[in-house]
Amino acid sequence: MTGRPRTVIVGASIAGISTAEALRRAGYDGTITVAGEEPHRPYNRPPLSKQVLTGQWAPEDASIAPAETFSGLGIDLLLGVRATGLDTDRRRVRTEAGELAYDSLVIATGVAARVAGPLPPLAGVHTLRTLDDATALRAGLDGAARALVVGGGVLGGEIAAGLAKRGLTVTLVGRGEQLCFGQVGPLLAPLLADLHRTNGVRLELGRDVVELRGADRVTGAVLSDGSEVAADLVVTAVGSRPRVEWLAGAPLRSSDGVECDPAGRAAPDVYAVGDVARWADASGGSSTRVEHQQHAIEQAHAVAATIATGVARAPGIVPFFWSELHGTRIQAYGRFDGASSLAVVAGDAADGRFVALATRDGVPVGVVGWNLPRAFREVRARFASTSADLGERQLVP
Repeated sequence: MTGRPRTVIVGASIAGISTAEALRRAGYDGTITVAGEEPHRPYNRPPLSKQVLTGQWAPEDASIAPAETFSGLGIDLLLGVRATGLDTDRRRVRTEAGELAYDSLVIATGVAARVAGPLPPLAGVHTLRTLDDATALRAGLDGAARALVVGGGVLGGEIAAGLAKRGLTVTLVGRGEQLCFGQVGPLLAPLLADLHRTNGVRLELGRDVVELRGADRVTGAVLSDGSEVAADLVVTAVGSRPRVEWLAGAPLRSSDGVECDPAGRAAPDVYAVGDVARWADASGGSSTRVEHQQHAIEQAHAVAATIATGVARAPGIVPFFWSELHGTRIQAYGRFDGASSLAVVAGDAADGRFVALATRDGVPVGVVGWNLPRAFREVRARFASTSADLGERQLVP
């Protein structure tokens, strides 16, 4: 390698931008180019289903930083530039605007919204994944009175809560028999259902949307049990798919996210971070893909340190995420696979404010907070300090 090193980051997401910023903080003096497909200044996605949907923020308020921040850090930000291919032999990223040469490449292209079945393209039907989606959905609220949200996961719950706050009559349809809250699984399902119902959201669980009614604009939906729901606004939140189509033909494994080692390496000098990345577990377990903002930021910091120092480390990131539904803040930290019970250690579940340890075979594996954020932080800190698998370890370059 001659001259200044070149790092190309594909994806102007929080993961991509965090990588660029962390490289500069680590003293990296090479060129940094961030290429983003969307024309908008990089923005945070979590506010789209919270503050932007409820009207507390204008869409532009979700921006990560002003444009001067990137120029001040010496980051070449290319917006409206879509990546179309990758040549790892020549170390080139192909884009619609030409090729980008790299010495280190970071893939941060995120995910796209899945579409709920073969539904017709009627007016009034939305997804919520991008800033344009949020803008279109907000515009679609004018004159709408009855909303149908398809999807019983975290995003579907946030959309249902946001629409209820805007004064719409909301029905949430979920394919599963219980609402889902990430890896916490069924532990919080009864509380989530009660929270939605108490705030006026009608739940139709164990069902799916099989047909939309309407000529040009949606007027309702038929569910899998034959029942019908009237709606002049439909929002689907039925999951996501990693944005890996541009990697077709490249020598990377990317069937459900870019497969990486525990340090985020997908190939020599090629890394992946954020929602698109599937990192192997540092303890030798299976690989996972985590769609949480804090997880993406921590991956970005680890990869930036590897690029800047040449020493690869497996950071042992523990998933943390939070949501806010109907004014209730819900937080979760840990690995909840197989967790079977919650033991309250602060507050009182009967009062709707508590912190609990999630246990598997009697062993704590995570912390859950329900509208008690300060106590959650304290319990989380104690849990993290006693967990044996949190430390990072150095890997062979």
